[in-house]
Amino acid sequence: MSERYISVNGELKQANSLSISASDLAIQRGYGIFDFLVTVNGNPIFLEDHLLRFYSSAQSMHLPVPVNQKELIGAIGQLMEKNQLPNSGIRLTLTGGNSPDGYSIGNPNLIISQSPFNYQNQVFEKGLKLITYEHQRQLPFIKTIDYLKAIYLQPTIKAAGADDVVYFFNGMVTECPRANFFIVTDQGEVLTPKENILQGVTRKKILELRGYTIKETDITIAMIASAKEAFISSSTKNILPVISIDGHTIGDGKPGSITRNLYQQLIHLKGISF
Repeated sequence: MSERYISVNGELKQANSLSISASDLAIQRGYGIFDFLVTVNGNPIFLEDHLLRFYSSAQSMHLPVPVNQKELIGAIGQLMEKNQLPNSGIRLTLTGGNSPDGYSIGNPNLIISQSPFNYQNQVFEKGLKLITYEHQRQLPFIKTIDYLKAIYLQPTIKAAGADDVVYFFNGMVTECPRANFFIVTDQGEVLTPKENILQGVTRKKILELRGYTIKETDITIAMIASAKEAFISSSTKNILPVISIDGHTIGDGKPGSITRNLYQQLIHLKGISF
């Protein structure tokens, strides 16, 4: 396999040659943002939505992006042309920059990386098992590089025989560490938490899908137990059914019909074929 390239502040470099100063706030304090999008057959999926969120996150974190949106699109295209990976994941990372005192924001480093990625249809049929955990992320509306709690909980998740965790706070369900959360009620309504979450790009697209009442609202822990179906969404996961939470079976323990229909609509929208 040929060596992959990354883009560092507009300059293409071999991926294994990347170096960041130990004084960068991303290393010193875990301060920075990122976004992640998928390419299918050379087409960046929902690129404009991802860039909108990237620049919004940067502004909220007081980090100036060293290039404008047109230049960033050009840099992504240049990297894709160099790597020749039609099906891939592209990560945009903006660090806190080299800090003179380990606390002050410096000049951010913009790193664009690309790696092979292919969607797997069989993952949908298996479904996911989740556990709940009370936690509220800091600055939940920003896509930061801080995944401390999610990584800390990995042994707990594995010990429970689960695949992931869904957070709740003060009795209200929020999100998974890397995905948004939805339930389907007995009335066939599709609900997703409204407050204290990262508003995912895939979540946004699901809210626009047809055929069902899909809305943002408060979801309590108690509502999970009576859910007819449940699923999560993200750029890499598309839609994945949740078949149990804390050992409680959701529905009949299989991907539900509404979840399946929304999944099919979404992959069609993204131009994915299996």
